[in-house]
Amino acid sequence: MKRSKRSVNYSKWGYIFIIPFFITYFIFSLIPLLDTIRFSFFEYFRSGMRIIGPNFIGLANYKALLDSDMLRYAGNTMVLWSLGFIPQITVAMLLAVWFTDKRTKMTGLQFFKVVMYLPNLIMASAFAMMFFALFSTNGPVNSILLDLGWIKEKIDFLGTPFGTRAMIGFMNFLMWFGNTAILLMAAILGINEEIFESAEIDGCSPFQKFTLITLPLIRPILTYTLITSIIGGLQMFDVPQILTNGQGSPNRTSMTLIMFLNSHLKSRNYGMAGALSVYLFIVSGILCYFVYKMLEEKDPTGMMREKAKKNKKKDVTLNEK
Repeated sequence: MKRSKRSVNYSKWGYIFIIPFFITYFIFSLIPLLDTIRFSFFEYFRSGMRIIGPNFIGLANYKALLDSDMLRYAGNTMVLWSLGFIPQITVAMLLAVWFTDKRTKMTGLQFFKVVMYLPNLIMASAFAMMFFALFSTNGPVNSILLDLGWIKEKIDFLGTPFGTRAMIGFMNFLMWFGNTAILLMAAILGINEEIFESAEIDGCSPFQKFTLITLPLIRPILTYTLITSIIGGLQMFDVPQILTNGQGSPNRTSMTLIMFLNSHLKSRNYGMAGALSVYLFIVSGILCYFVYKMLEEKDPTGMMREKAKKNKKKDVTLNEK
């Protein structure tokens, strides 16, 4: 007769250790979020020295935002995000594949990782101020181009929508491509090297290995990168705010949603700011859901399902013993 051994349950300690996180989240995140949603249904702002509200007005704030230029600023935000993210993910992927390829025999890999990550350590405000000084009409970039004879008159880089947007996109690319490349490198290095060796024996080309092996196996990291980038793009504020002095110039073509939200907070129109925050929350959730579903890991061969069944049977056997 088998003698049953009393198993020790350690799960309760896990719950105890995560209690501080939930307490902090409840106080500093959940309560302010619910309060923001509540304020979005009220008329609450300051007019001079007089405070108006809070008066319940239902969905009037939401309707007023739809009638405003909010959709235009949403388009600006997506354009600025795309200008930074598309080259960011492209360059980061190329560098990650190149640095992790055994055939290149890269030396000093840690040095290159540090160099790539350095721009991410610079504050966005300092980065924006530096670019503003470099590319201003009387800045060193114009002076160098004039001295070299490449231009005949000074270029107003910040005077055109294309120039301002391109500069914002370039700054976001420089700040984040190193972080993305390191994440992708870690994901690629986590792939079993025997898979690539088997593919080479079967005659796979480097492009086939990348599309049929690397990309599917790093899908979770790609999903994480894209979702965090979308959330960060919707919250873009500091670079365009400082570069355009909060005006979104020229002609508000670089005004983002968070800059628009900041204008309502500055005027203390809390109801309108709350409604805009709810819109941002909904849009972020929808976009992240579609990204997750598009990049969701599939299991067409059923290998992962079979592995899960075997692990479950193994756990049941161990518990019986």
